[in-house]
Amino acid sequence: MPRQTQAVKKLFEIIRSEASASGVLPFARFMELALYCPVHGYYETQKDNIGQRGDFYTSVSTGELFGQLLAFQFAEWLEQLRIADCGLRIVEAGAHDGKLAKDILSWLQLNRPKLFGQIEYLILETSPHRQEWQRKTLRNFPNVRWHNSQLSTLNSQLTGIIFSNELLDAMPVHRYGWDDRNKKWFEWGVAVEGDKFVWAKIQTPGARHQTPDENLPSFILHLPSSLLDVLPDNYTIETSPAAESWWREAAGMLAHGKLLTIDYGHTADEVFSPARTRGTLRAYHQHHVSDDLLANVGEQDLTAHVNFSAIQSAGEAAGLTTESFTTQPQFLTQILGAAMKDKTFGEWNPQCTRQFQTLTHPEHLGRAFRVLVQSR
Repeated sequence: MPRQTQAVKKLFEIIRSEASASGVLPFARFMELALYCPVHGYYETQKDNIGQRGDFYTSVSTGELFGQLLAFQFAEWLEQLRIADCGLRIVEAGAHDGKLAKDILSWLQLNRPKLFGQIEYLILETSPHRQEWQRKTLRNFPNVRWHNSQLSTLNSQLTGIIFSNELLDAMPVHRYGWDDRNKKWFEWGVAVEGDKFVWAKIQTPGARHQTPDENLPSFILHLPSSLLDVLPDNYTIETSPAAESWWREAAGMLAHGKLLTIDYGHTADEVFSPARTRGTLRAYHQHHVSDDLLANVGEQDLTAHVNFSAIQSAGEAAGLTTESFTTQPQFLTQILGAAMKDKTFGEWNPQCTRQFQTLTHPEHLGRAFRVLVQSR
């Protein structure tokens, strides 16, 4: 039996066992196991899930230009920080197979050799499997280090850049639905029905003093009645306490520098939309988008839009200043403009033009990606 098939079957049994024991499993836990379960999860077994042979495309899979543009911007930021007599770090969370790190480091090594020799590139990675993929990709860069735990376990705060690309949208989310008949919110969970997973409502614990509202995120408890009156039955939204917690932790570890994320997402004002009555969660399998989130467990990616308002607030509460919140096309176009004036970016050829068009065109990767930059 192929290893991947074995992993899928084992993962199914792990989730089924936990769901059966609890009755109804919160979707956030289902998503965590489906994607990150050690050894058997989607991101553990699917090394080639990005690009033409995989399930979806990313900015990295278009070619080296995305990493080169980030490297140019990172170099400018780091040069400003180098006035401080301290070591500089670039910290990447969610490095997958290390391709983006390789593109960034290769550009820095070629175009900013002095700066390249002064920085440490730190990859946050808890999975031994993914670390193995990354070490192979980055074997020629001696200044790369790995950290297999949370940022908070580092010995000290850092000066430099902490960034992620398409990380927060893959963090587990809770799903909440609107019960129009009873005029209240409930949480969606996952239950077992024969040999498949099905949606089920999570029952409120039985303690008398508890109400369903106590288990819900605070922001949906104070929505205006004018909005609730027009919400259709089972209208669904997602929240990601995991993403907000990670951002807050990263902000706390940044002594001087930038905190950056590039991801699918929307603001708090955009959470409610007639076009998204079933939320933003989607499954990606062999380049097909699906709303069947409980199928193909371990064989499909699961992502949800990031609530940028929530993580922006988390960073500001930790003392960071929001420098910009923009779209990927605007962000990359601004970098390219500065790079062309600087004349040190490197050769620009037709291949670069094609890659840039893919990264910024609204019918390709420029449509949904947004960029948040905060600093201290």
